[in-house]
Amino acid sequence: MASSGNFCTLNPLTEYDSRMNRGNYSNGNLTYDDVGGDGWIANMAMTHKTYCEYRIDGLGGYGGVQGLRGTQAASQVYDSVTFQASYQSGRIYHYKGDSDQSYSGNIGGTVSSGNIIMFAYDPATYKWWVGVNGTWRNSGDPANGTGYVFEGSATMFENMDVTWGGWSGDVNRLDHTWNFGQDSTFGGQETAGGNADGNGFGDFAYAPPTGFLALCTGNMSVSDDIDPAQTNSNYPSKNFNVVTYTGDGSTSNAISNLGFSPDMVWIGQRSSPTADYSNGIWDTTRGRAKVFYSHRTNAEPSDSSSTQDLVSFDSDGFTVGTNNNASVNASSKEMVAWCWKAGGAASSDDSGDITVSRSTNSASKFTIATWTGNGSSGSTIAHGLGVKPAMTFIKKLDATSATNVWHQGNNDGDPDSFGELSSTSSWYQNQGASGPYTTAPTTSLLTLTAYGQVNGSSNTYVGYFWADVEGMQKFGSFEGNANNDGPFIYTGFRPRMVFIKSVDTTAPWLVWDTVRNTFNPANNGLAWNDGAAESDYTGYPADILSNGFKLRSSNATINASGTWIYGAWGDVPFKYNNTF
Repeated sequence: MASSGNFCTLNPLTEYDSRMNRGNYSNGNLTYDDVGGDGWIANMAMTHKTYCEYRIDGLGGYGGVQGLRGTQAASQVYDSVTFQASYQSGRIYHYKGDSDQSYSGNIGGTVSSGNIIMFAYDPATYKWWVGVNGTWRNSGDPANGTGYVFEGSATMFENMDVTWGGWSGDVNRLDHTWNFGQDSTFGGQETAGGNADGNGFGDFAYAPPTGFLALCTGNMSVSDDIDPAQTNSNYPSKNFNVVTYTGDGSTSNAISNLGFSPDMVWIGQRSSPTADYSNGIWDTTRGRAKVFYSHRTNAEPSDSSSTQDLVSFDSDGFTVGTNNNASVNASSKEMVAWCWKAGGAASSDDSGDITVSRSTNSASKFTIATWTGNGSSGSTIAHGLGVKPAMTFIKKLDATSATNVWHQGNNDGDPDSFGELSSTSSWYQNQGASGPYTTAPTTSLLTLTAYGQVNGSSNTYVGYFWADVEGMQKFGSFEGNANNDGPFIYTGFRPRMVFIKSVDTTAPWLVWDTVRNTFNPANNGLAWNDGAAESDYTGYPADILSNGFKLRSSNATINASGTWIYGAWGDVPFKYNNTF
C-alpha cells in the first residue's frame, strides 16, 4: 500500500479577526483548548468525499465545522458562513445562510463531554452528514446519499473545493481533539479504533462510510508532475525508511517491507539493550561482516562472530542472525532499524588526492565511501554528491576513535569544528589542524586535515555524506528557548526521522521517528550516543508535523538555550502538497 502522506491538522496561524485564535494548540496541532474567544483552527481543501471526527471535552460555547463562501473578506468571517454543523450546550445544531444569526435548528439528540462527533461531506452533491458515537443523526446513510442534515449548492460554495474549519468559542469551557485519520486515540484519551478508509488510509474511531476517505494527501488525485509516483527515485521512502521488529533468537530472521535494498543499516535496541552492542552500523561498501557502534570508540571488530549479526542485505530489507552479543536479534527484544539506500556496489574514484571506494545515490544525495588515510593535511577525497555536503560522519575503523561529525548548521559550517557521535559534550569549535577539514566542503571535494579521526597515515576510514534535498532531507540549526512551547523547525516535509543535538551544552544525540512514534507527542526517543533503552527519553516530547517538527519541553535535554543542530529525513514530499 502506498503512503497515506500528510494528514490534515489544525492551523494555529490562521486568524481572521481580533476575536479569533485565542486558544492553545497541542497534540501535534490536533487539540484546541479554548481560553476565551473564538478560534479558526483548521481548513483543508479536498475534492473527494471526506470523513473526519473530533472528541469534545466540555459543553460550554460552541464548535464544529463550516463551509465558507470563498469571496468574503477577513473582516466578514461571520457573514461568510454558508453552513455550520456544530454543538452548543449539549445539543447538535446547524446554521445556514449568510449570517451566524440564521439558526436552522436542532439536528437531533444531545451530546455529552467525551462524545466523538463524526462528519461526512460529499462535494459532488454538497451534502453534509453529522453523527455521534457511531450513529448518524437524521437516520443518515452517507454511503447511499440519504439522511443528510444539510444540502448546499455550487453557488453557496463558490470559489472553494471543500473547506473544513473548526471553530470554537466562549469562555474557557471547551476543548476538542480532532482526528483526520492520524490518531483514533485522540491523543491517548480513547482506545484505538483501527478503522481505515476504503483506500486503507487512516485510523478512525468509527468506520468511515463506504466511499468516504480520510483527509490526507494520499487520497488526492494529482498529476505526476507535482506528485511523483512512489516508484520514482526521488520519492523519500524509496531512499530512506525505518522499520521495527522483534528479535526471535534465530540464525536467520528476515526483516522486510523496507521498500528498497538498503546500503546502510543502523540498528538500535529499544528494550533491554545489550548496552555495548546497541546502535550498530553496517553498510554494503564495507560488507555485511563489518560493524561499528555509534556510541563507542572501539575499532571495527575483526572477529568472525560479527558475521552473524547481519546475515545479508536483501532486496526489500535485510536478514539478521545471532551472535554472542545478541545485539540485533535477541529473543523478544524490540529493535528499530534506520536504513538508507546509496548507489549499490561501490566503485573506485581517484578524482581526489586520496582514492575512495564510493557508493552514491544521486537522487537522495547520500554517499558511503571508504579510504586509507595518507596523513597529509590538505589532501582531498571525492564525495560524489554533486552539491555541497550538509553533514558528514567519518569513523576510523582500524583503531580507537570517535565518529567525527561535521554539520553545516554548526558555527556557519566552520570546516574545523565538529562533534563526536559517541559523546554528549558540546562541540569542538575552531580546532584548526585538529578539525576535520582545512577548507569548507565544495560541490565535489572534501579537503581533509591530518587529524587522526579523518586522515591518519595508513589508517582506514568510512564516511557517510548527506546533502540537503528539497522534500526529502534537510540539515540545519535552531535556537533553543528553554520553554515548554519550544521552537518549531520547518523542514518542508513530514519527517520520517529527526535527530537533534546541542552544540553549546551537554545533551544527547536524540532521535525520534514516526514508526516508533505513531502519534504526537513523540515521546519514544533513542540516543545515538549511548546504549540505553528508549524509555530513558520518554519525558522529552516533540510533535512531528506535516512540514517540520516542534519541541514540547523546557528540559535541557532537548531545548536548552543556545544553538542546536538537526537532521530530518522525509516521509512524503510536502513540497508537492503545497500546490493545494
